Amino acid sequence: MKNNNLNILIIKLSAIGDVVHSLPFLEVLKDRFPLSKIDWVVEEDASGIIEDHPDIDQLIVFPRKSWIKRIMKKGEYRSVGKEVANFLKELKKKKYDIIVDLQGLFKSGILTFIARGRRKIALNRGREASSIFVNERVAIRDPNIHAPERYLYIARYLGVTELDWDGQIPFDNTDKKYVNHLLQEIGNGRTLIAVNPMAKWETKLWGLDRFACLADRIKEELGAVVIFTGSESDTKAIKTILSRMNTSALNLAGKTTLKELAYLYQQCAVVISTDTGPMHVAAAMTSPVVIALFGPTSPFKTGPYGSKHRVIRAGLECSPCFKKKCDDMSCMKQITVDMVFDAVKEVLTSTQKL
Repeated sequence: MKNNNLNILIIKLSAIGDVVHSLPFLEVLKDRFPLSKIDWVVEEDASGIIEDHPDIDQLIVFPRKSWIKRIMKKGEYRSVGKEVANFLKELKKKKYDIIVDLQGLFKSGILTFIARGRRKIALNRGREASSIFVNERVAIRDPNIHAPERYLYIARYLGVTELDWDGQIPFDNTDKKYVNHLLQEIGNGRTLIAVNPMAKWETKLWGLDRFACLADRIKEELGAVVIFTGSESDTKAIKTILSRMNTSALNLAGKTTLKELAYLYQQCAVVISTDTGPMHVAAAMTSPVVIALFGPTSPFKTGPYGSKHRVIRAGLECSPCFKKKCDDMSCMKQITVDMVFDAVKEVLTSTQKL
């Protein structure tokens, strides 16, 4: 493929971790085709990851969840219908040389079908019959490899030979200034440890009391500052954790955008997290070591990407089961506070952060 002056559309809608895992693909594609114009279709919740990314010419936000919410709660069929029609009309305006569906689901397949493009490409194991909407399918030897490596198969298929990338989430001075303001009360020179305790699946949760105990030990025995992070909907649970602690911690749940969160994690020595989007945000940044707590899901496919990060799991035979509901939850319950604390201590000791 000799032409560098290409119009390329990437369709990767959600979720936060999935979009983070797609950043290496974006980088190497732009390096291979530096004169290309790359657009990206993404859903609202994950759009903050790639907003103002230097390698993206146009960010096309697909407000699917907002439309569904407005229809279900307010019955706004007519207004939503007009917005959907306008969105699809805008999507069809531009003709692309290459459209890449990295999502591989029916919703992304429909958008791939509607968008105008000469070559429509996806991995050959798309779910929900999404592969019927593309005209080129890329085979991978092992479907169980980590997501960034799967997407790089498509990059190689497109002629990319240099696979140098850092995959970091870009932030600007405004993001840094705001986060530095939030951290003012801590002072300089302190070891920062972020804890992201919540997750959307109840089977991924570890227990509020355990996080409270862990945070106390980190502060009392290691002398580090603990910062809790999460979305606005996590605020109540994190306040409960704080109320059960004997020491104090900084609660920044709901106070940062995704880019601000990325910069915050960059200032930390360790980020402790359940299997959720912010875990991948932390893993994408250069500084922190992510200590991830895994139970019902597979760390081999969706764990924190990178050799320096650590996964803690009970290793039960039933795990991973990928169940969102479970009466037992032994896979998470058998992860002890000692196991997580010892991992934190070992990381700090090895990196001379104590």
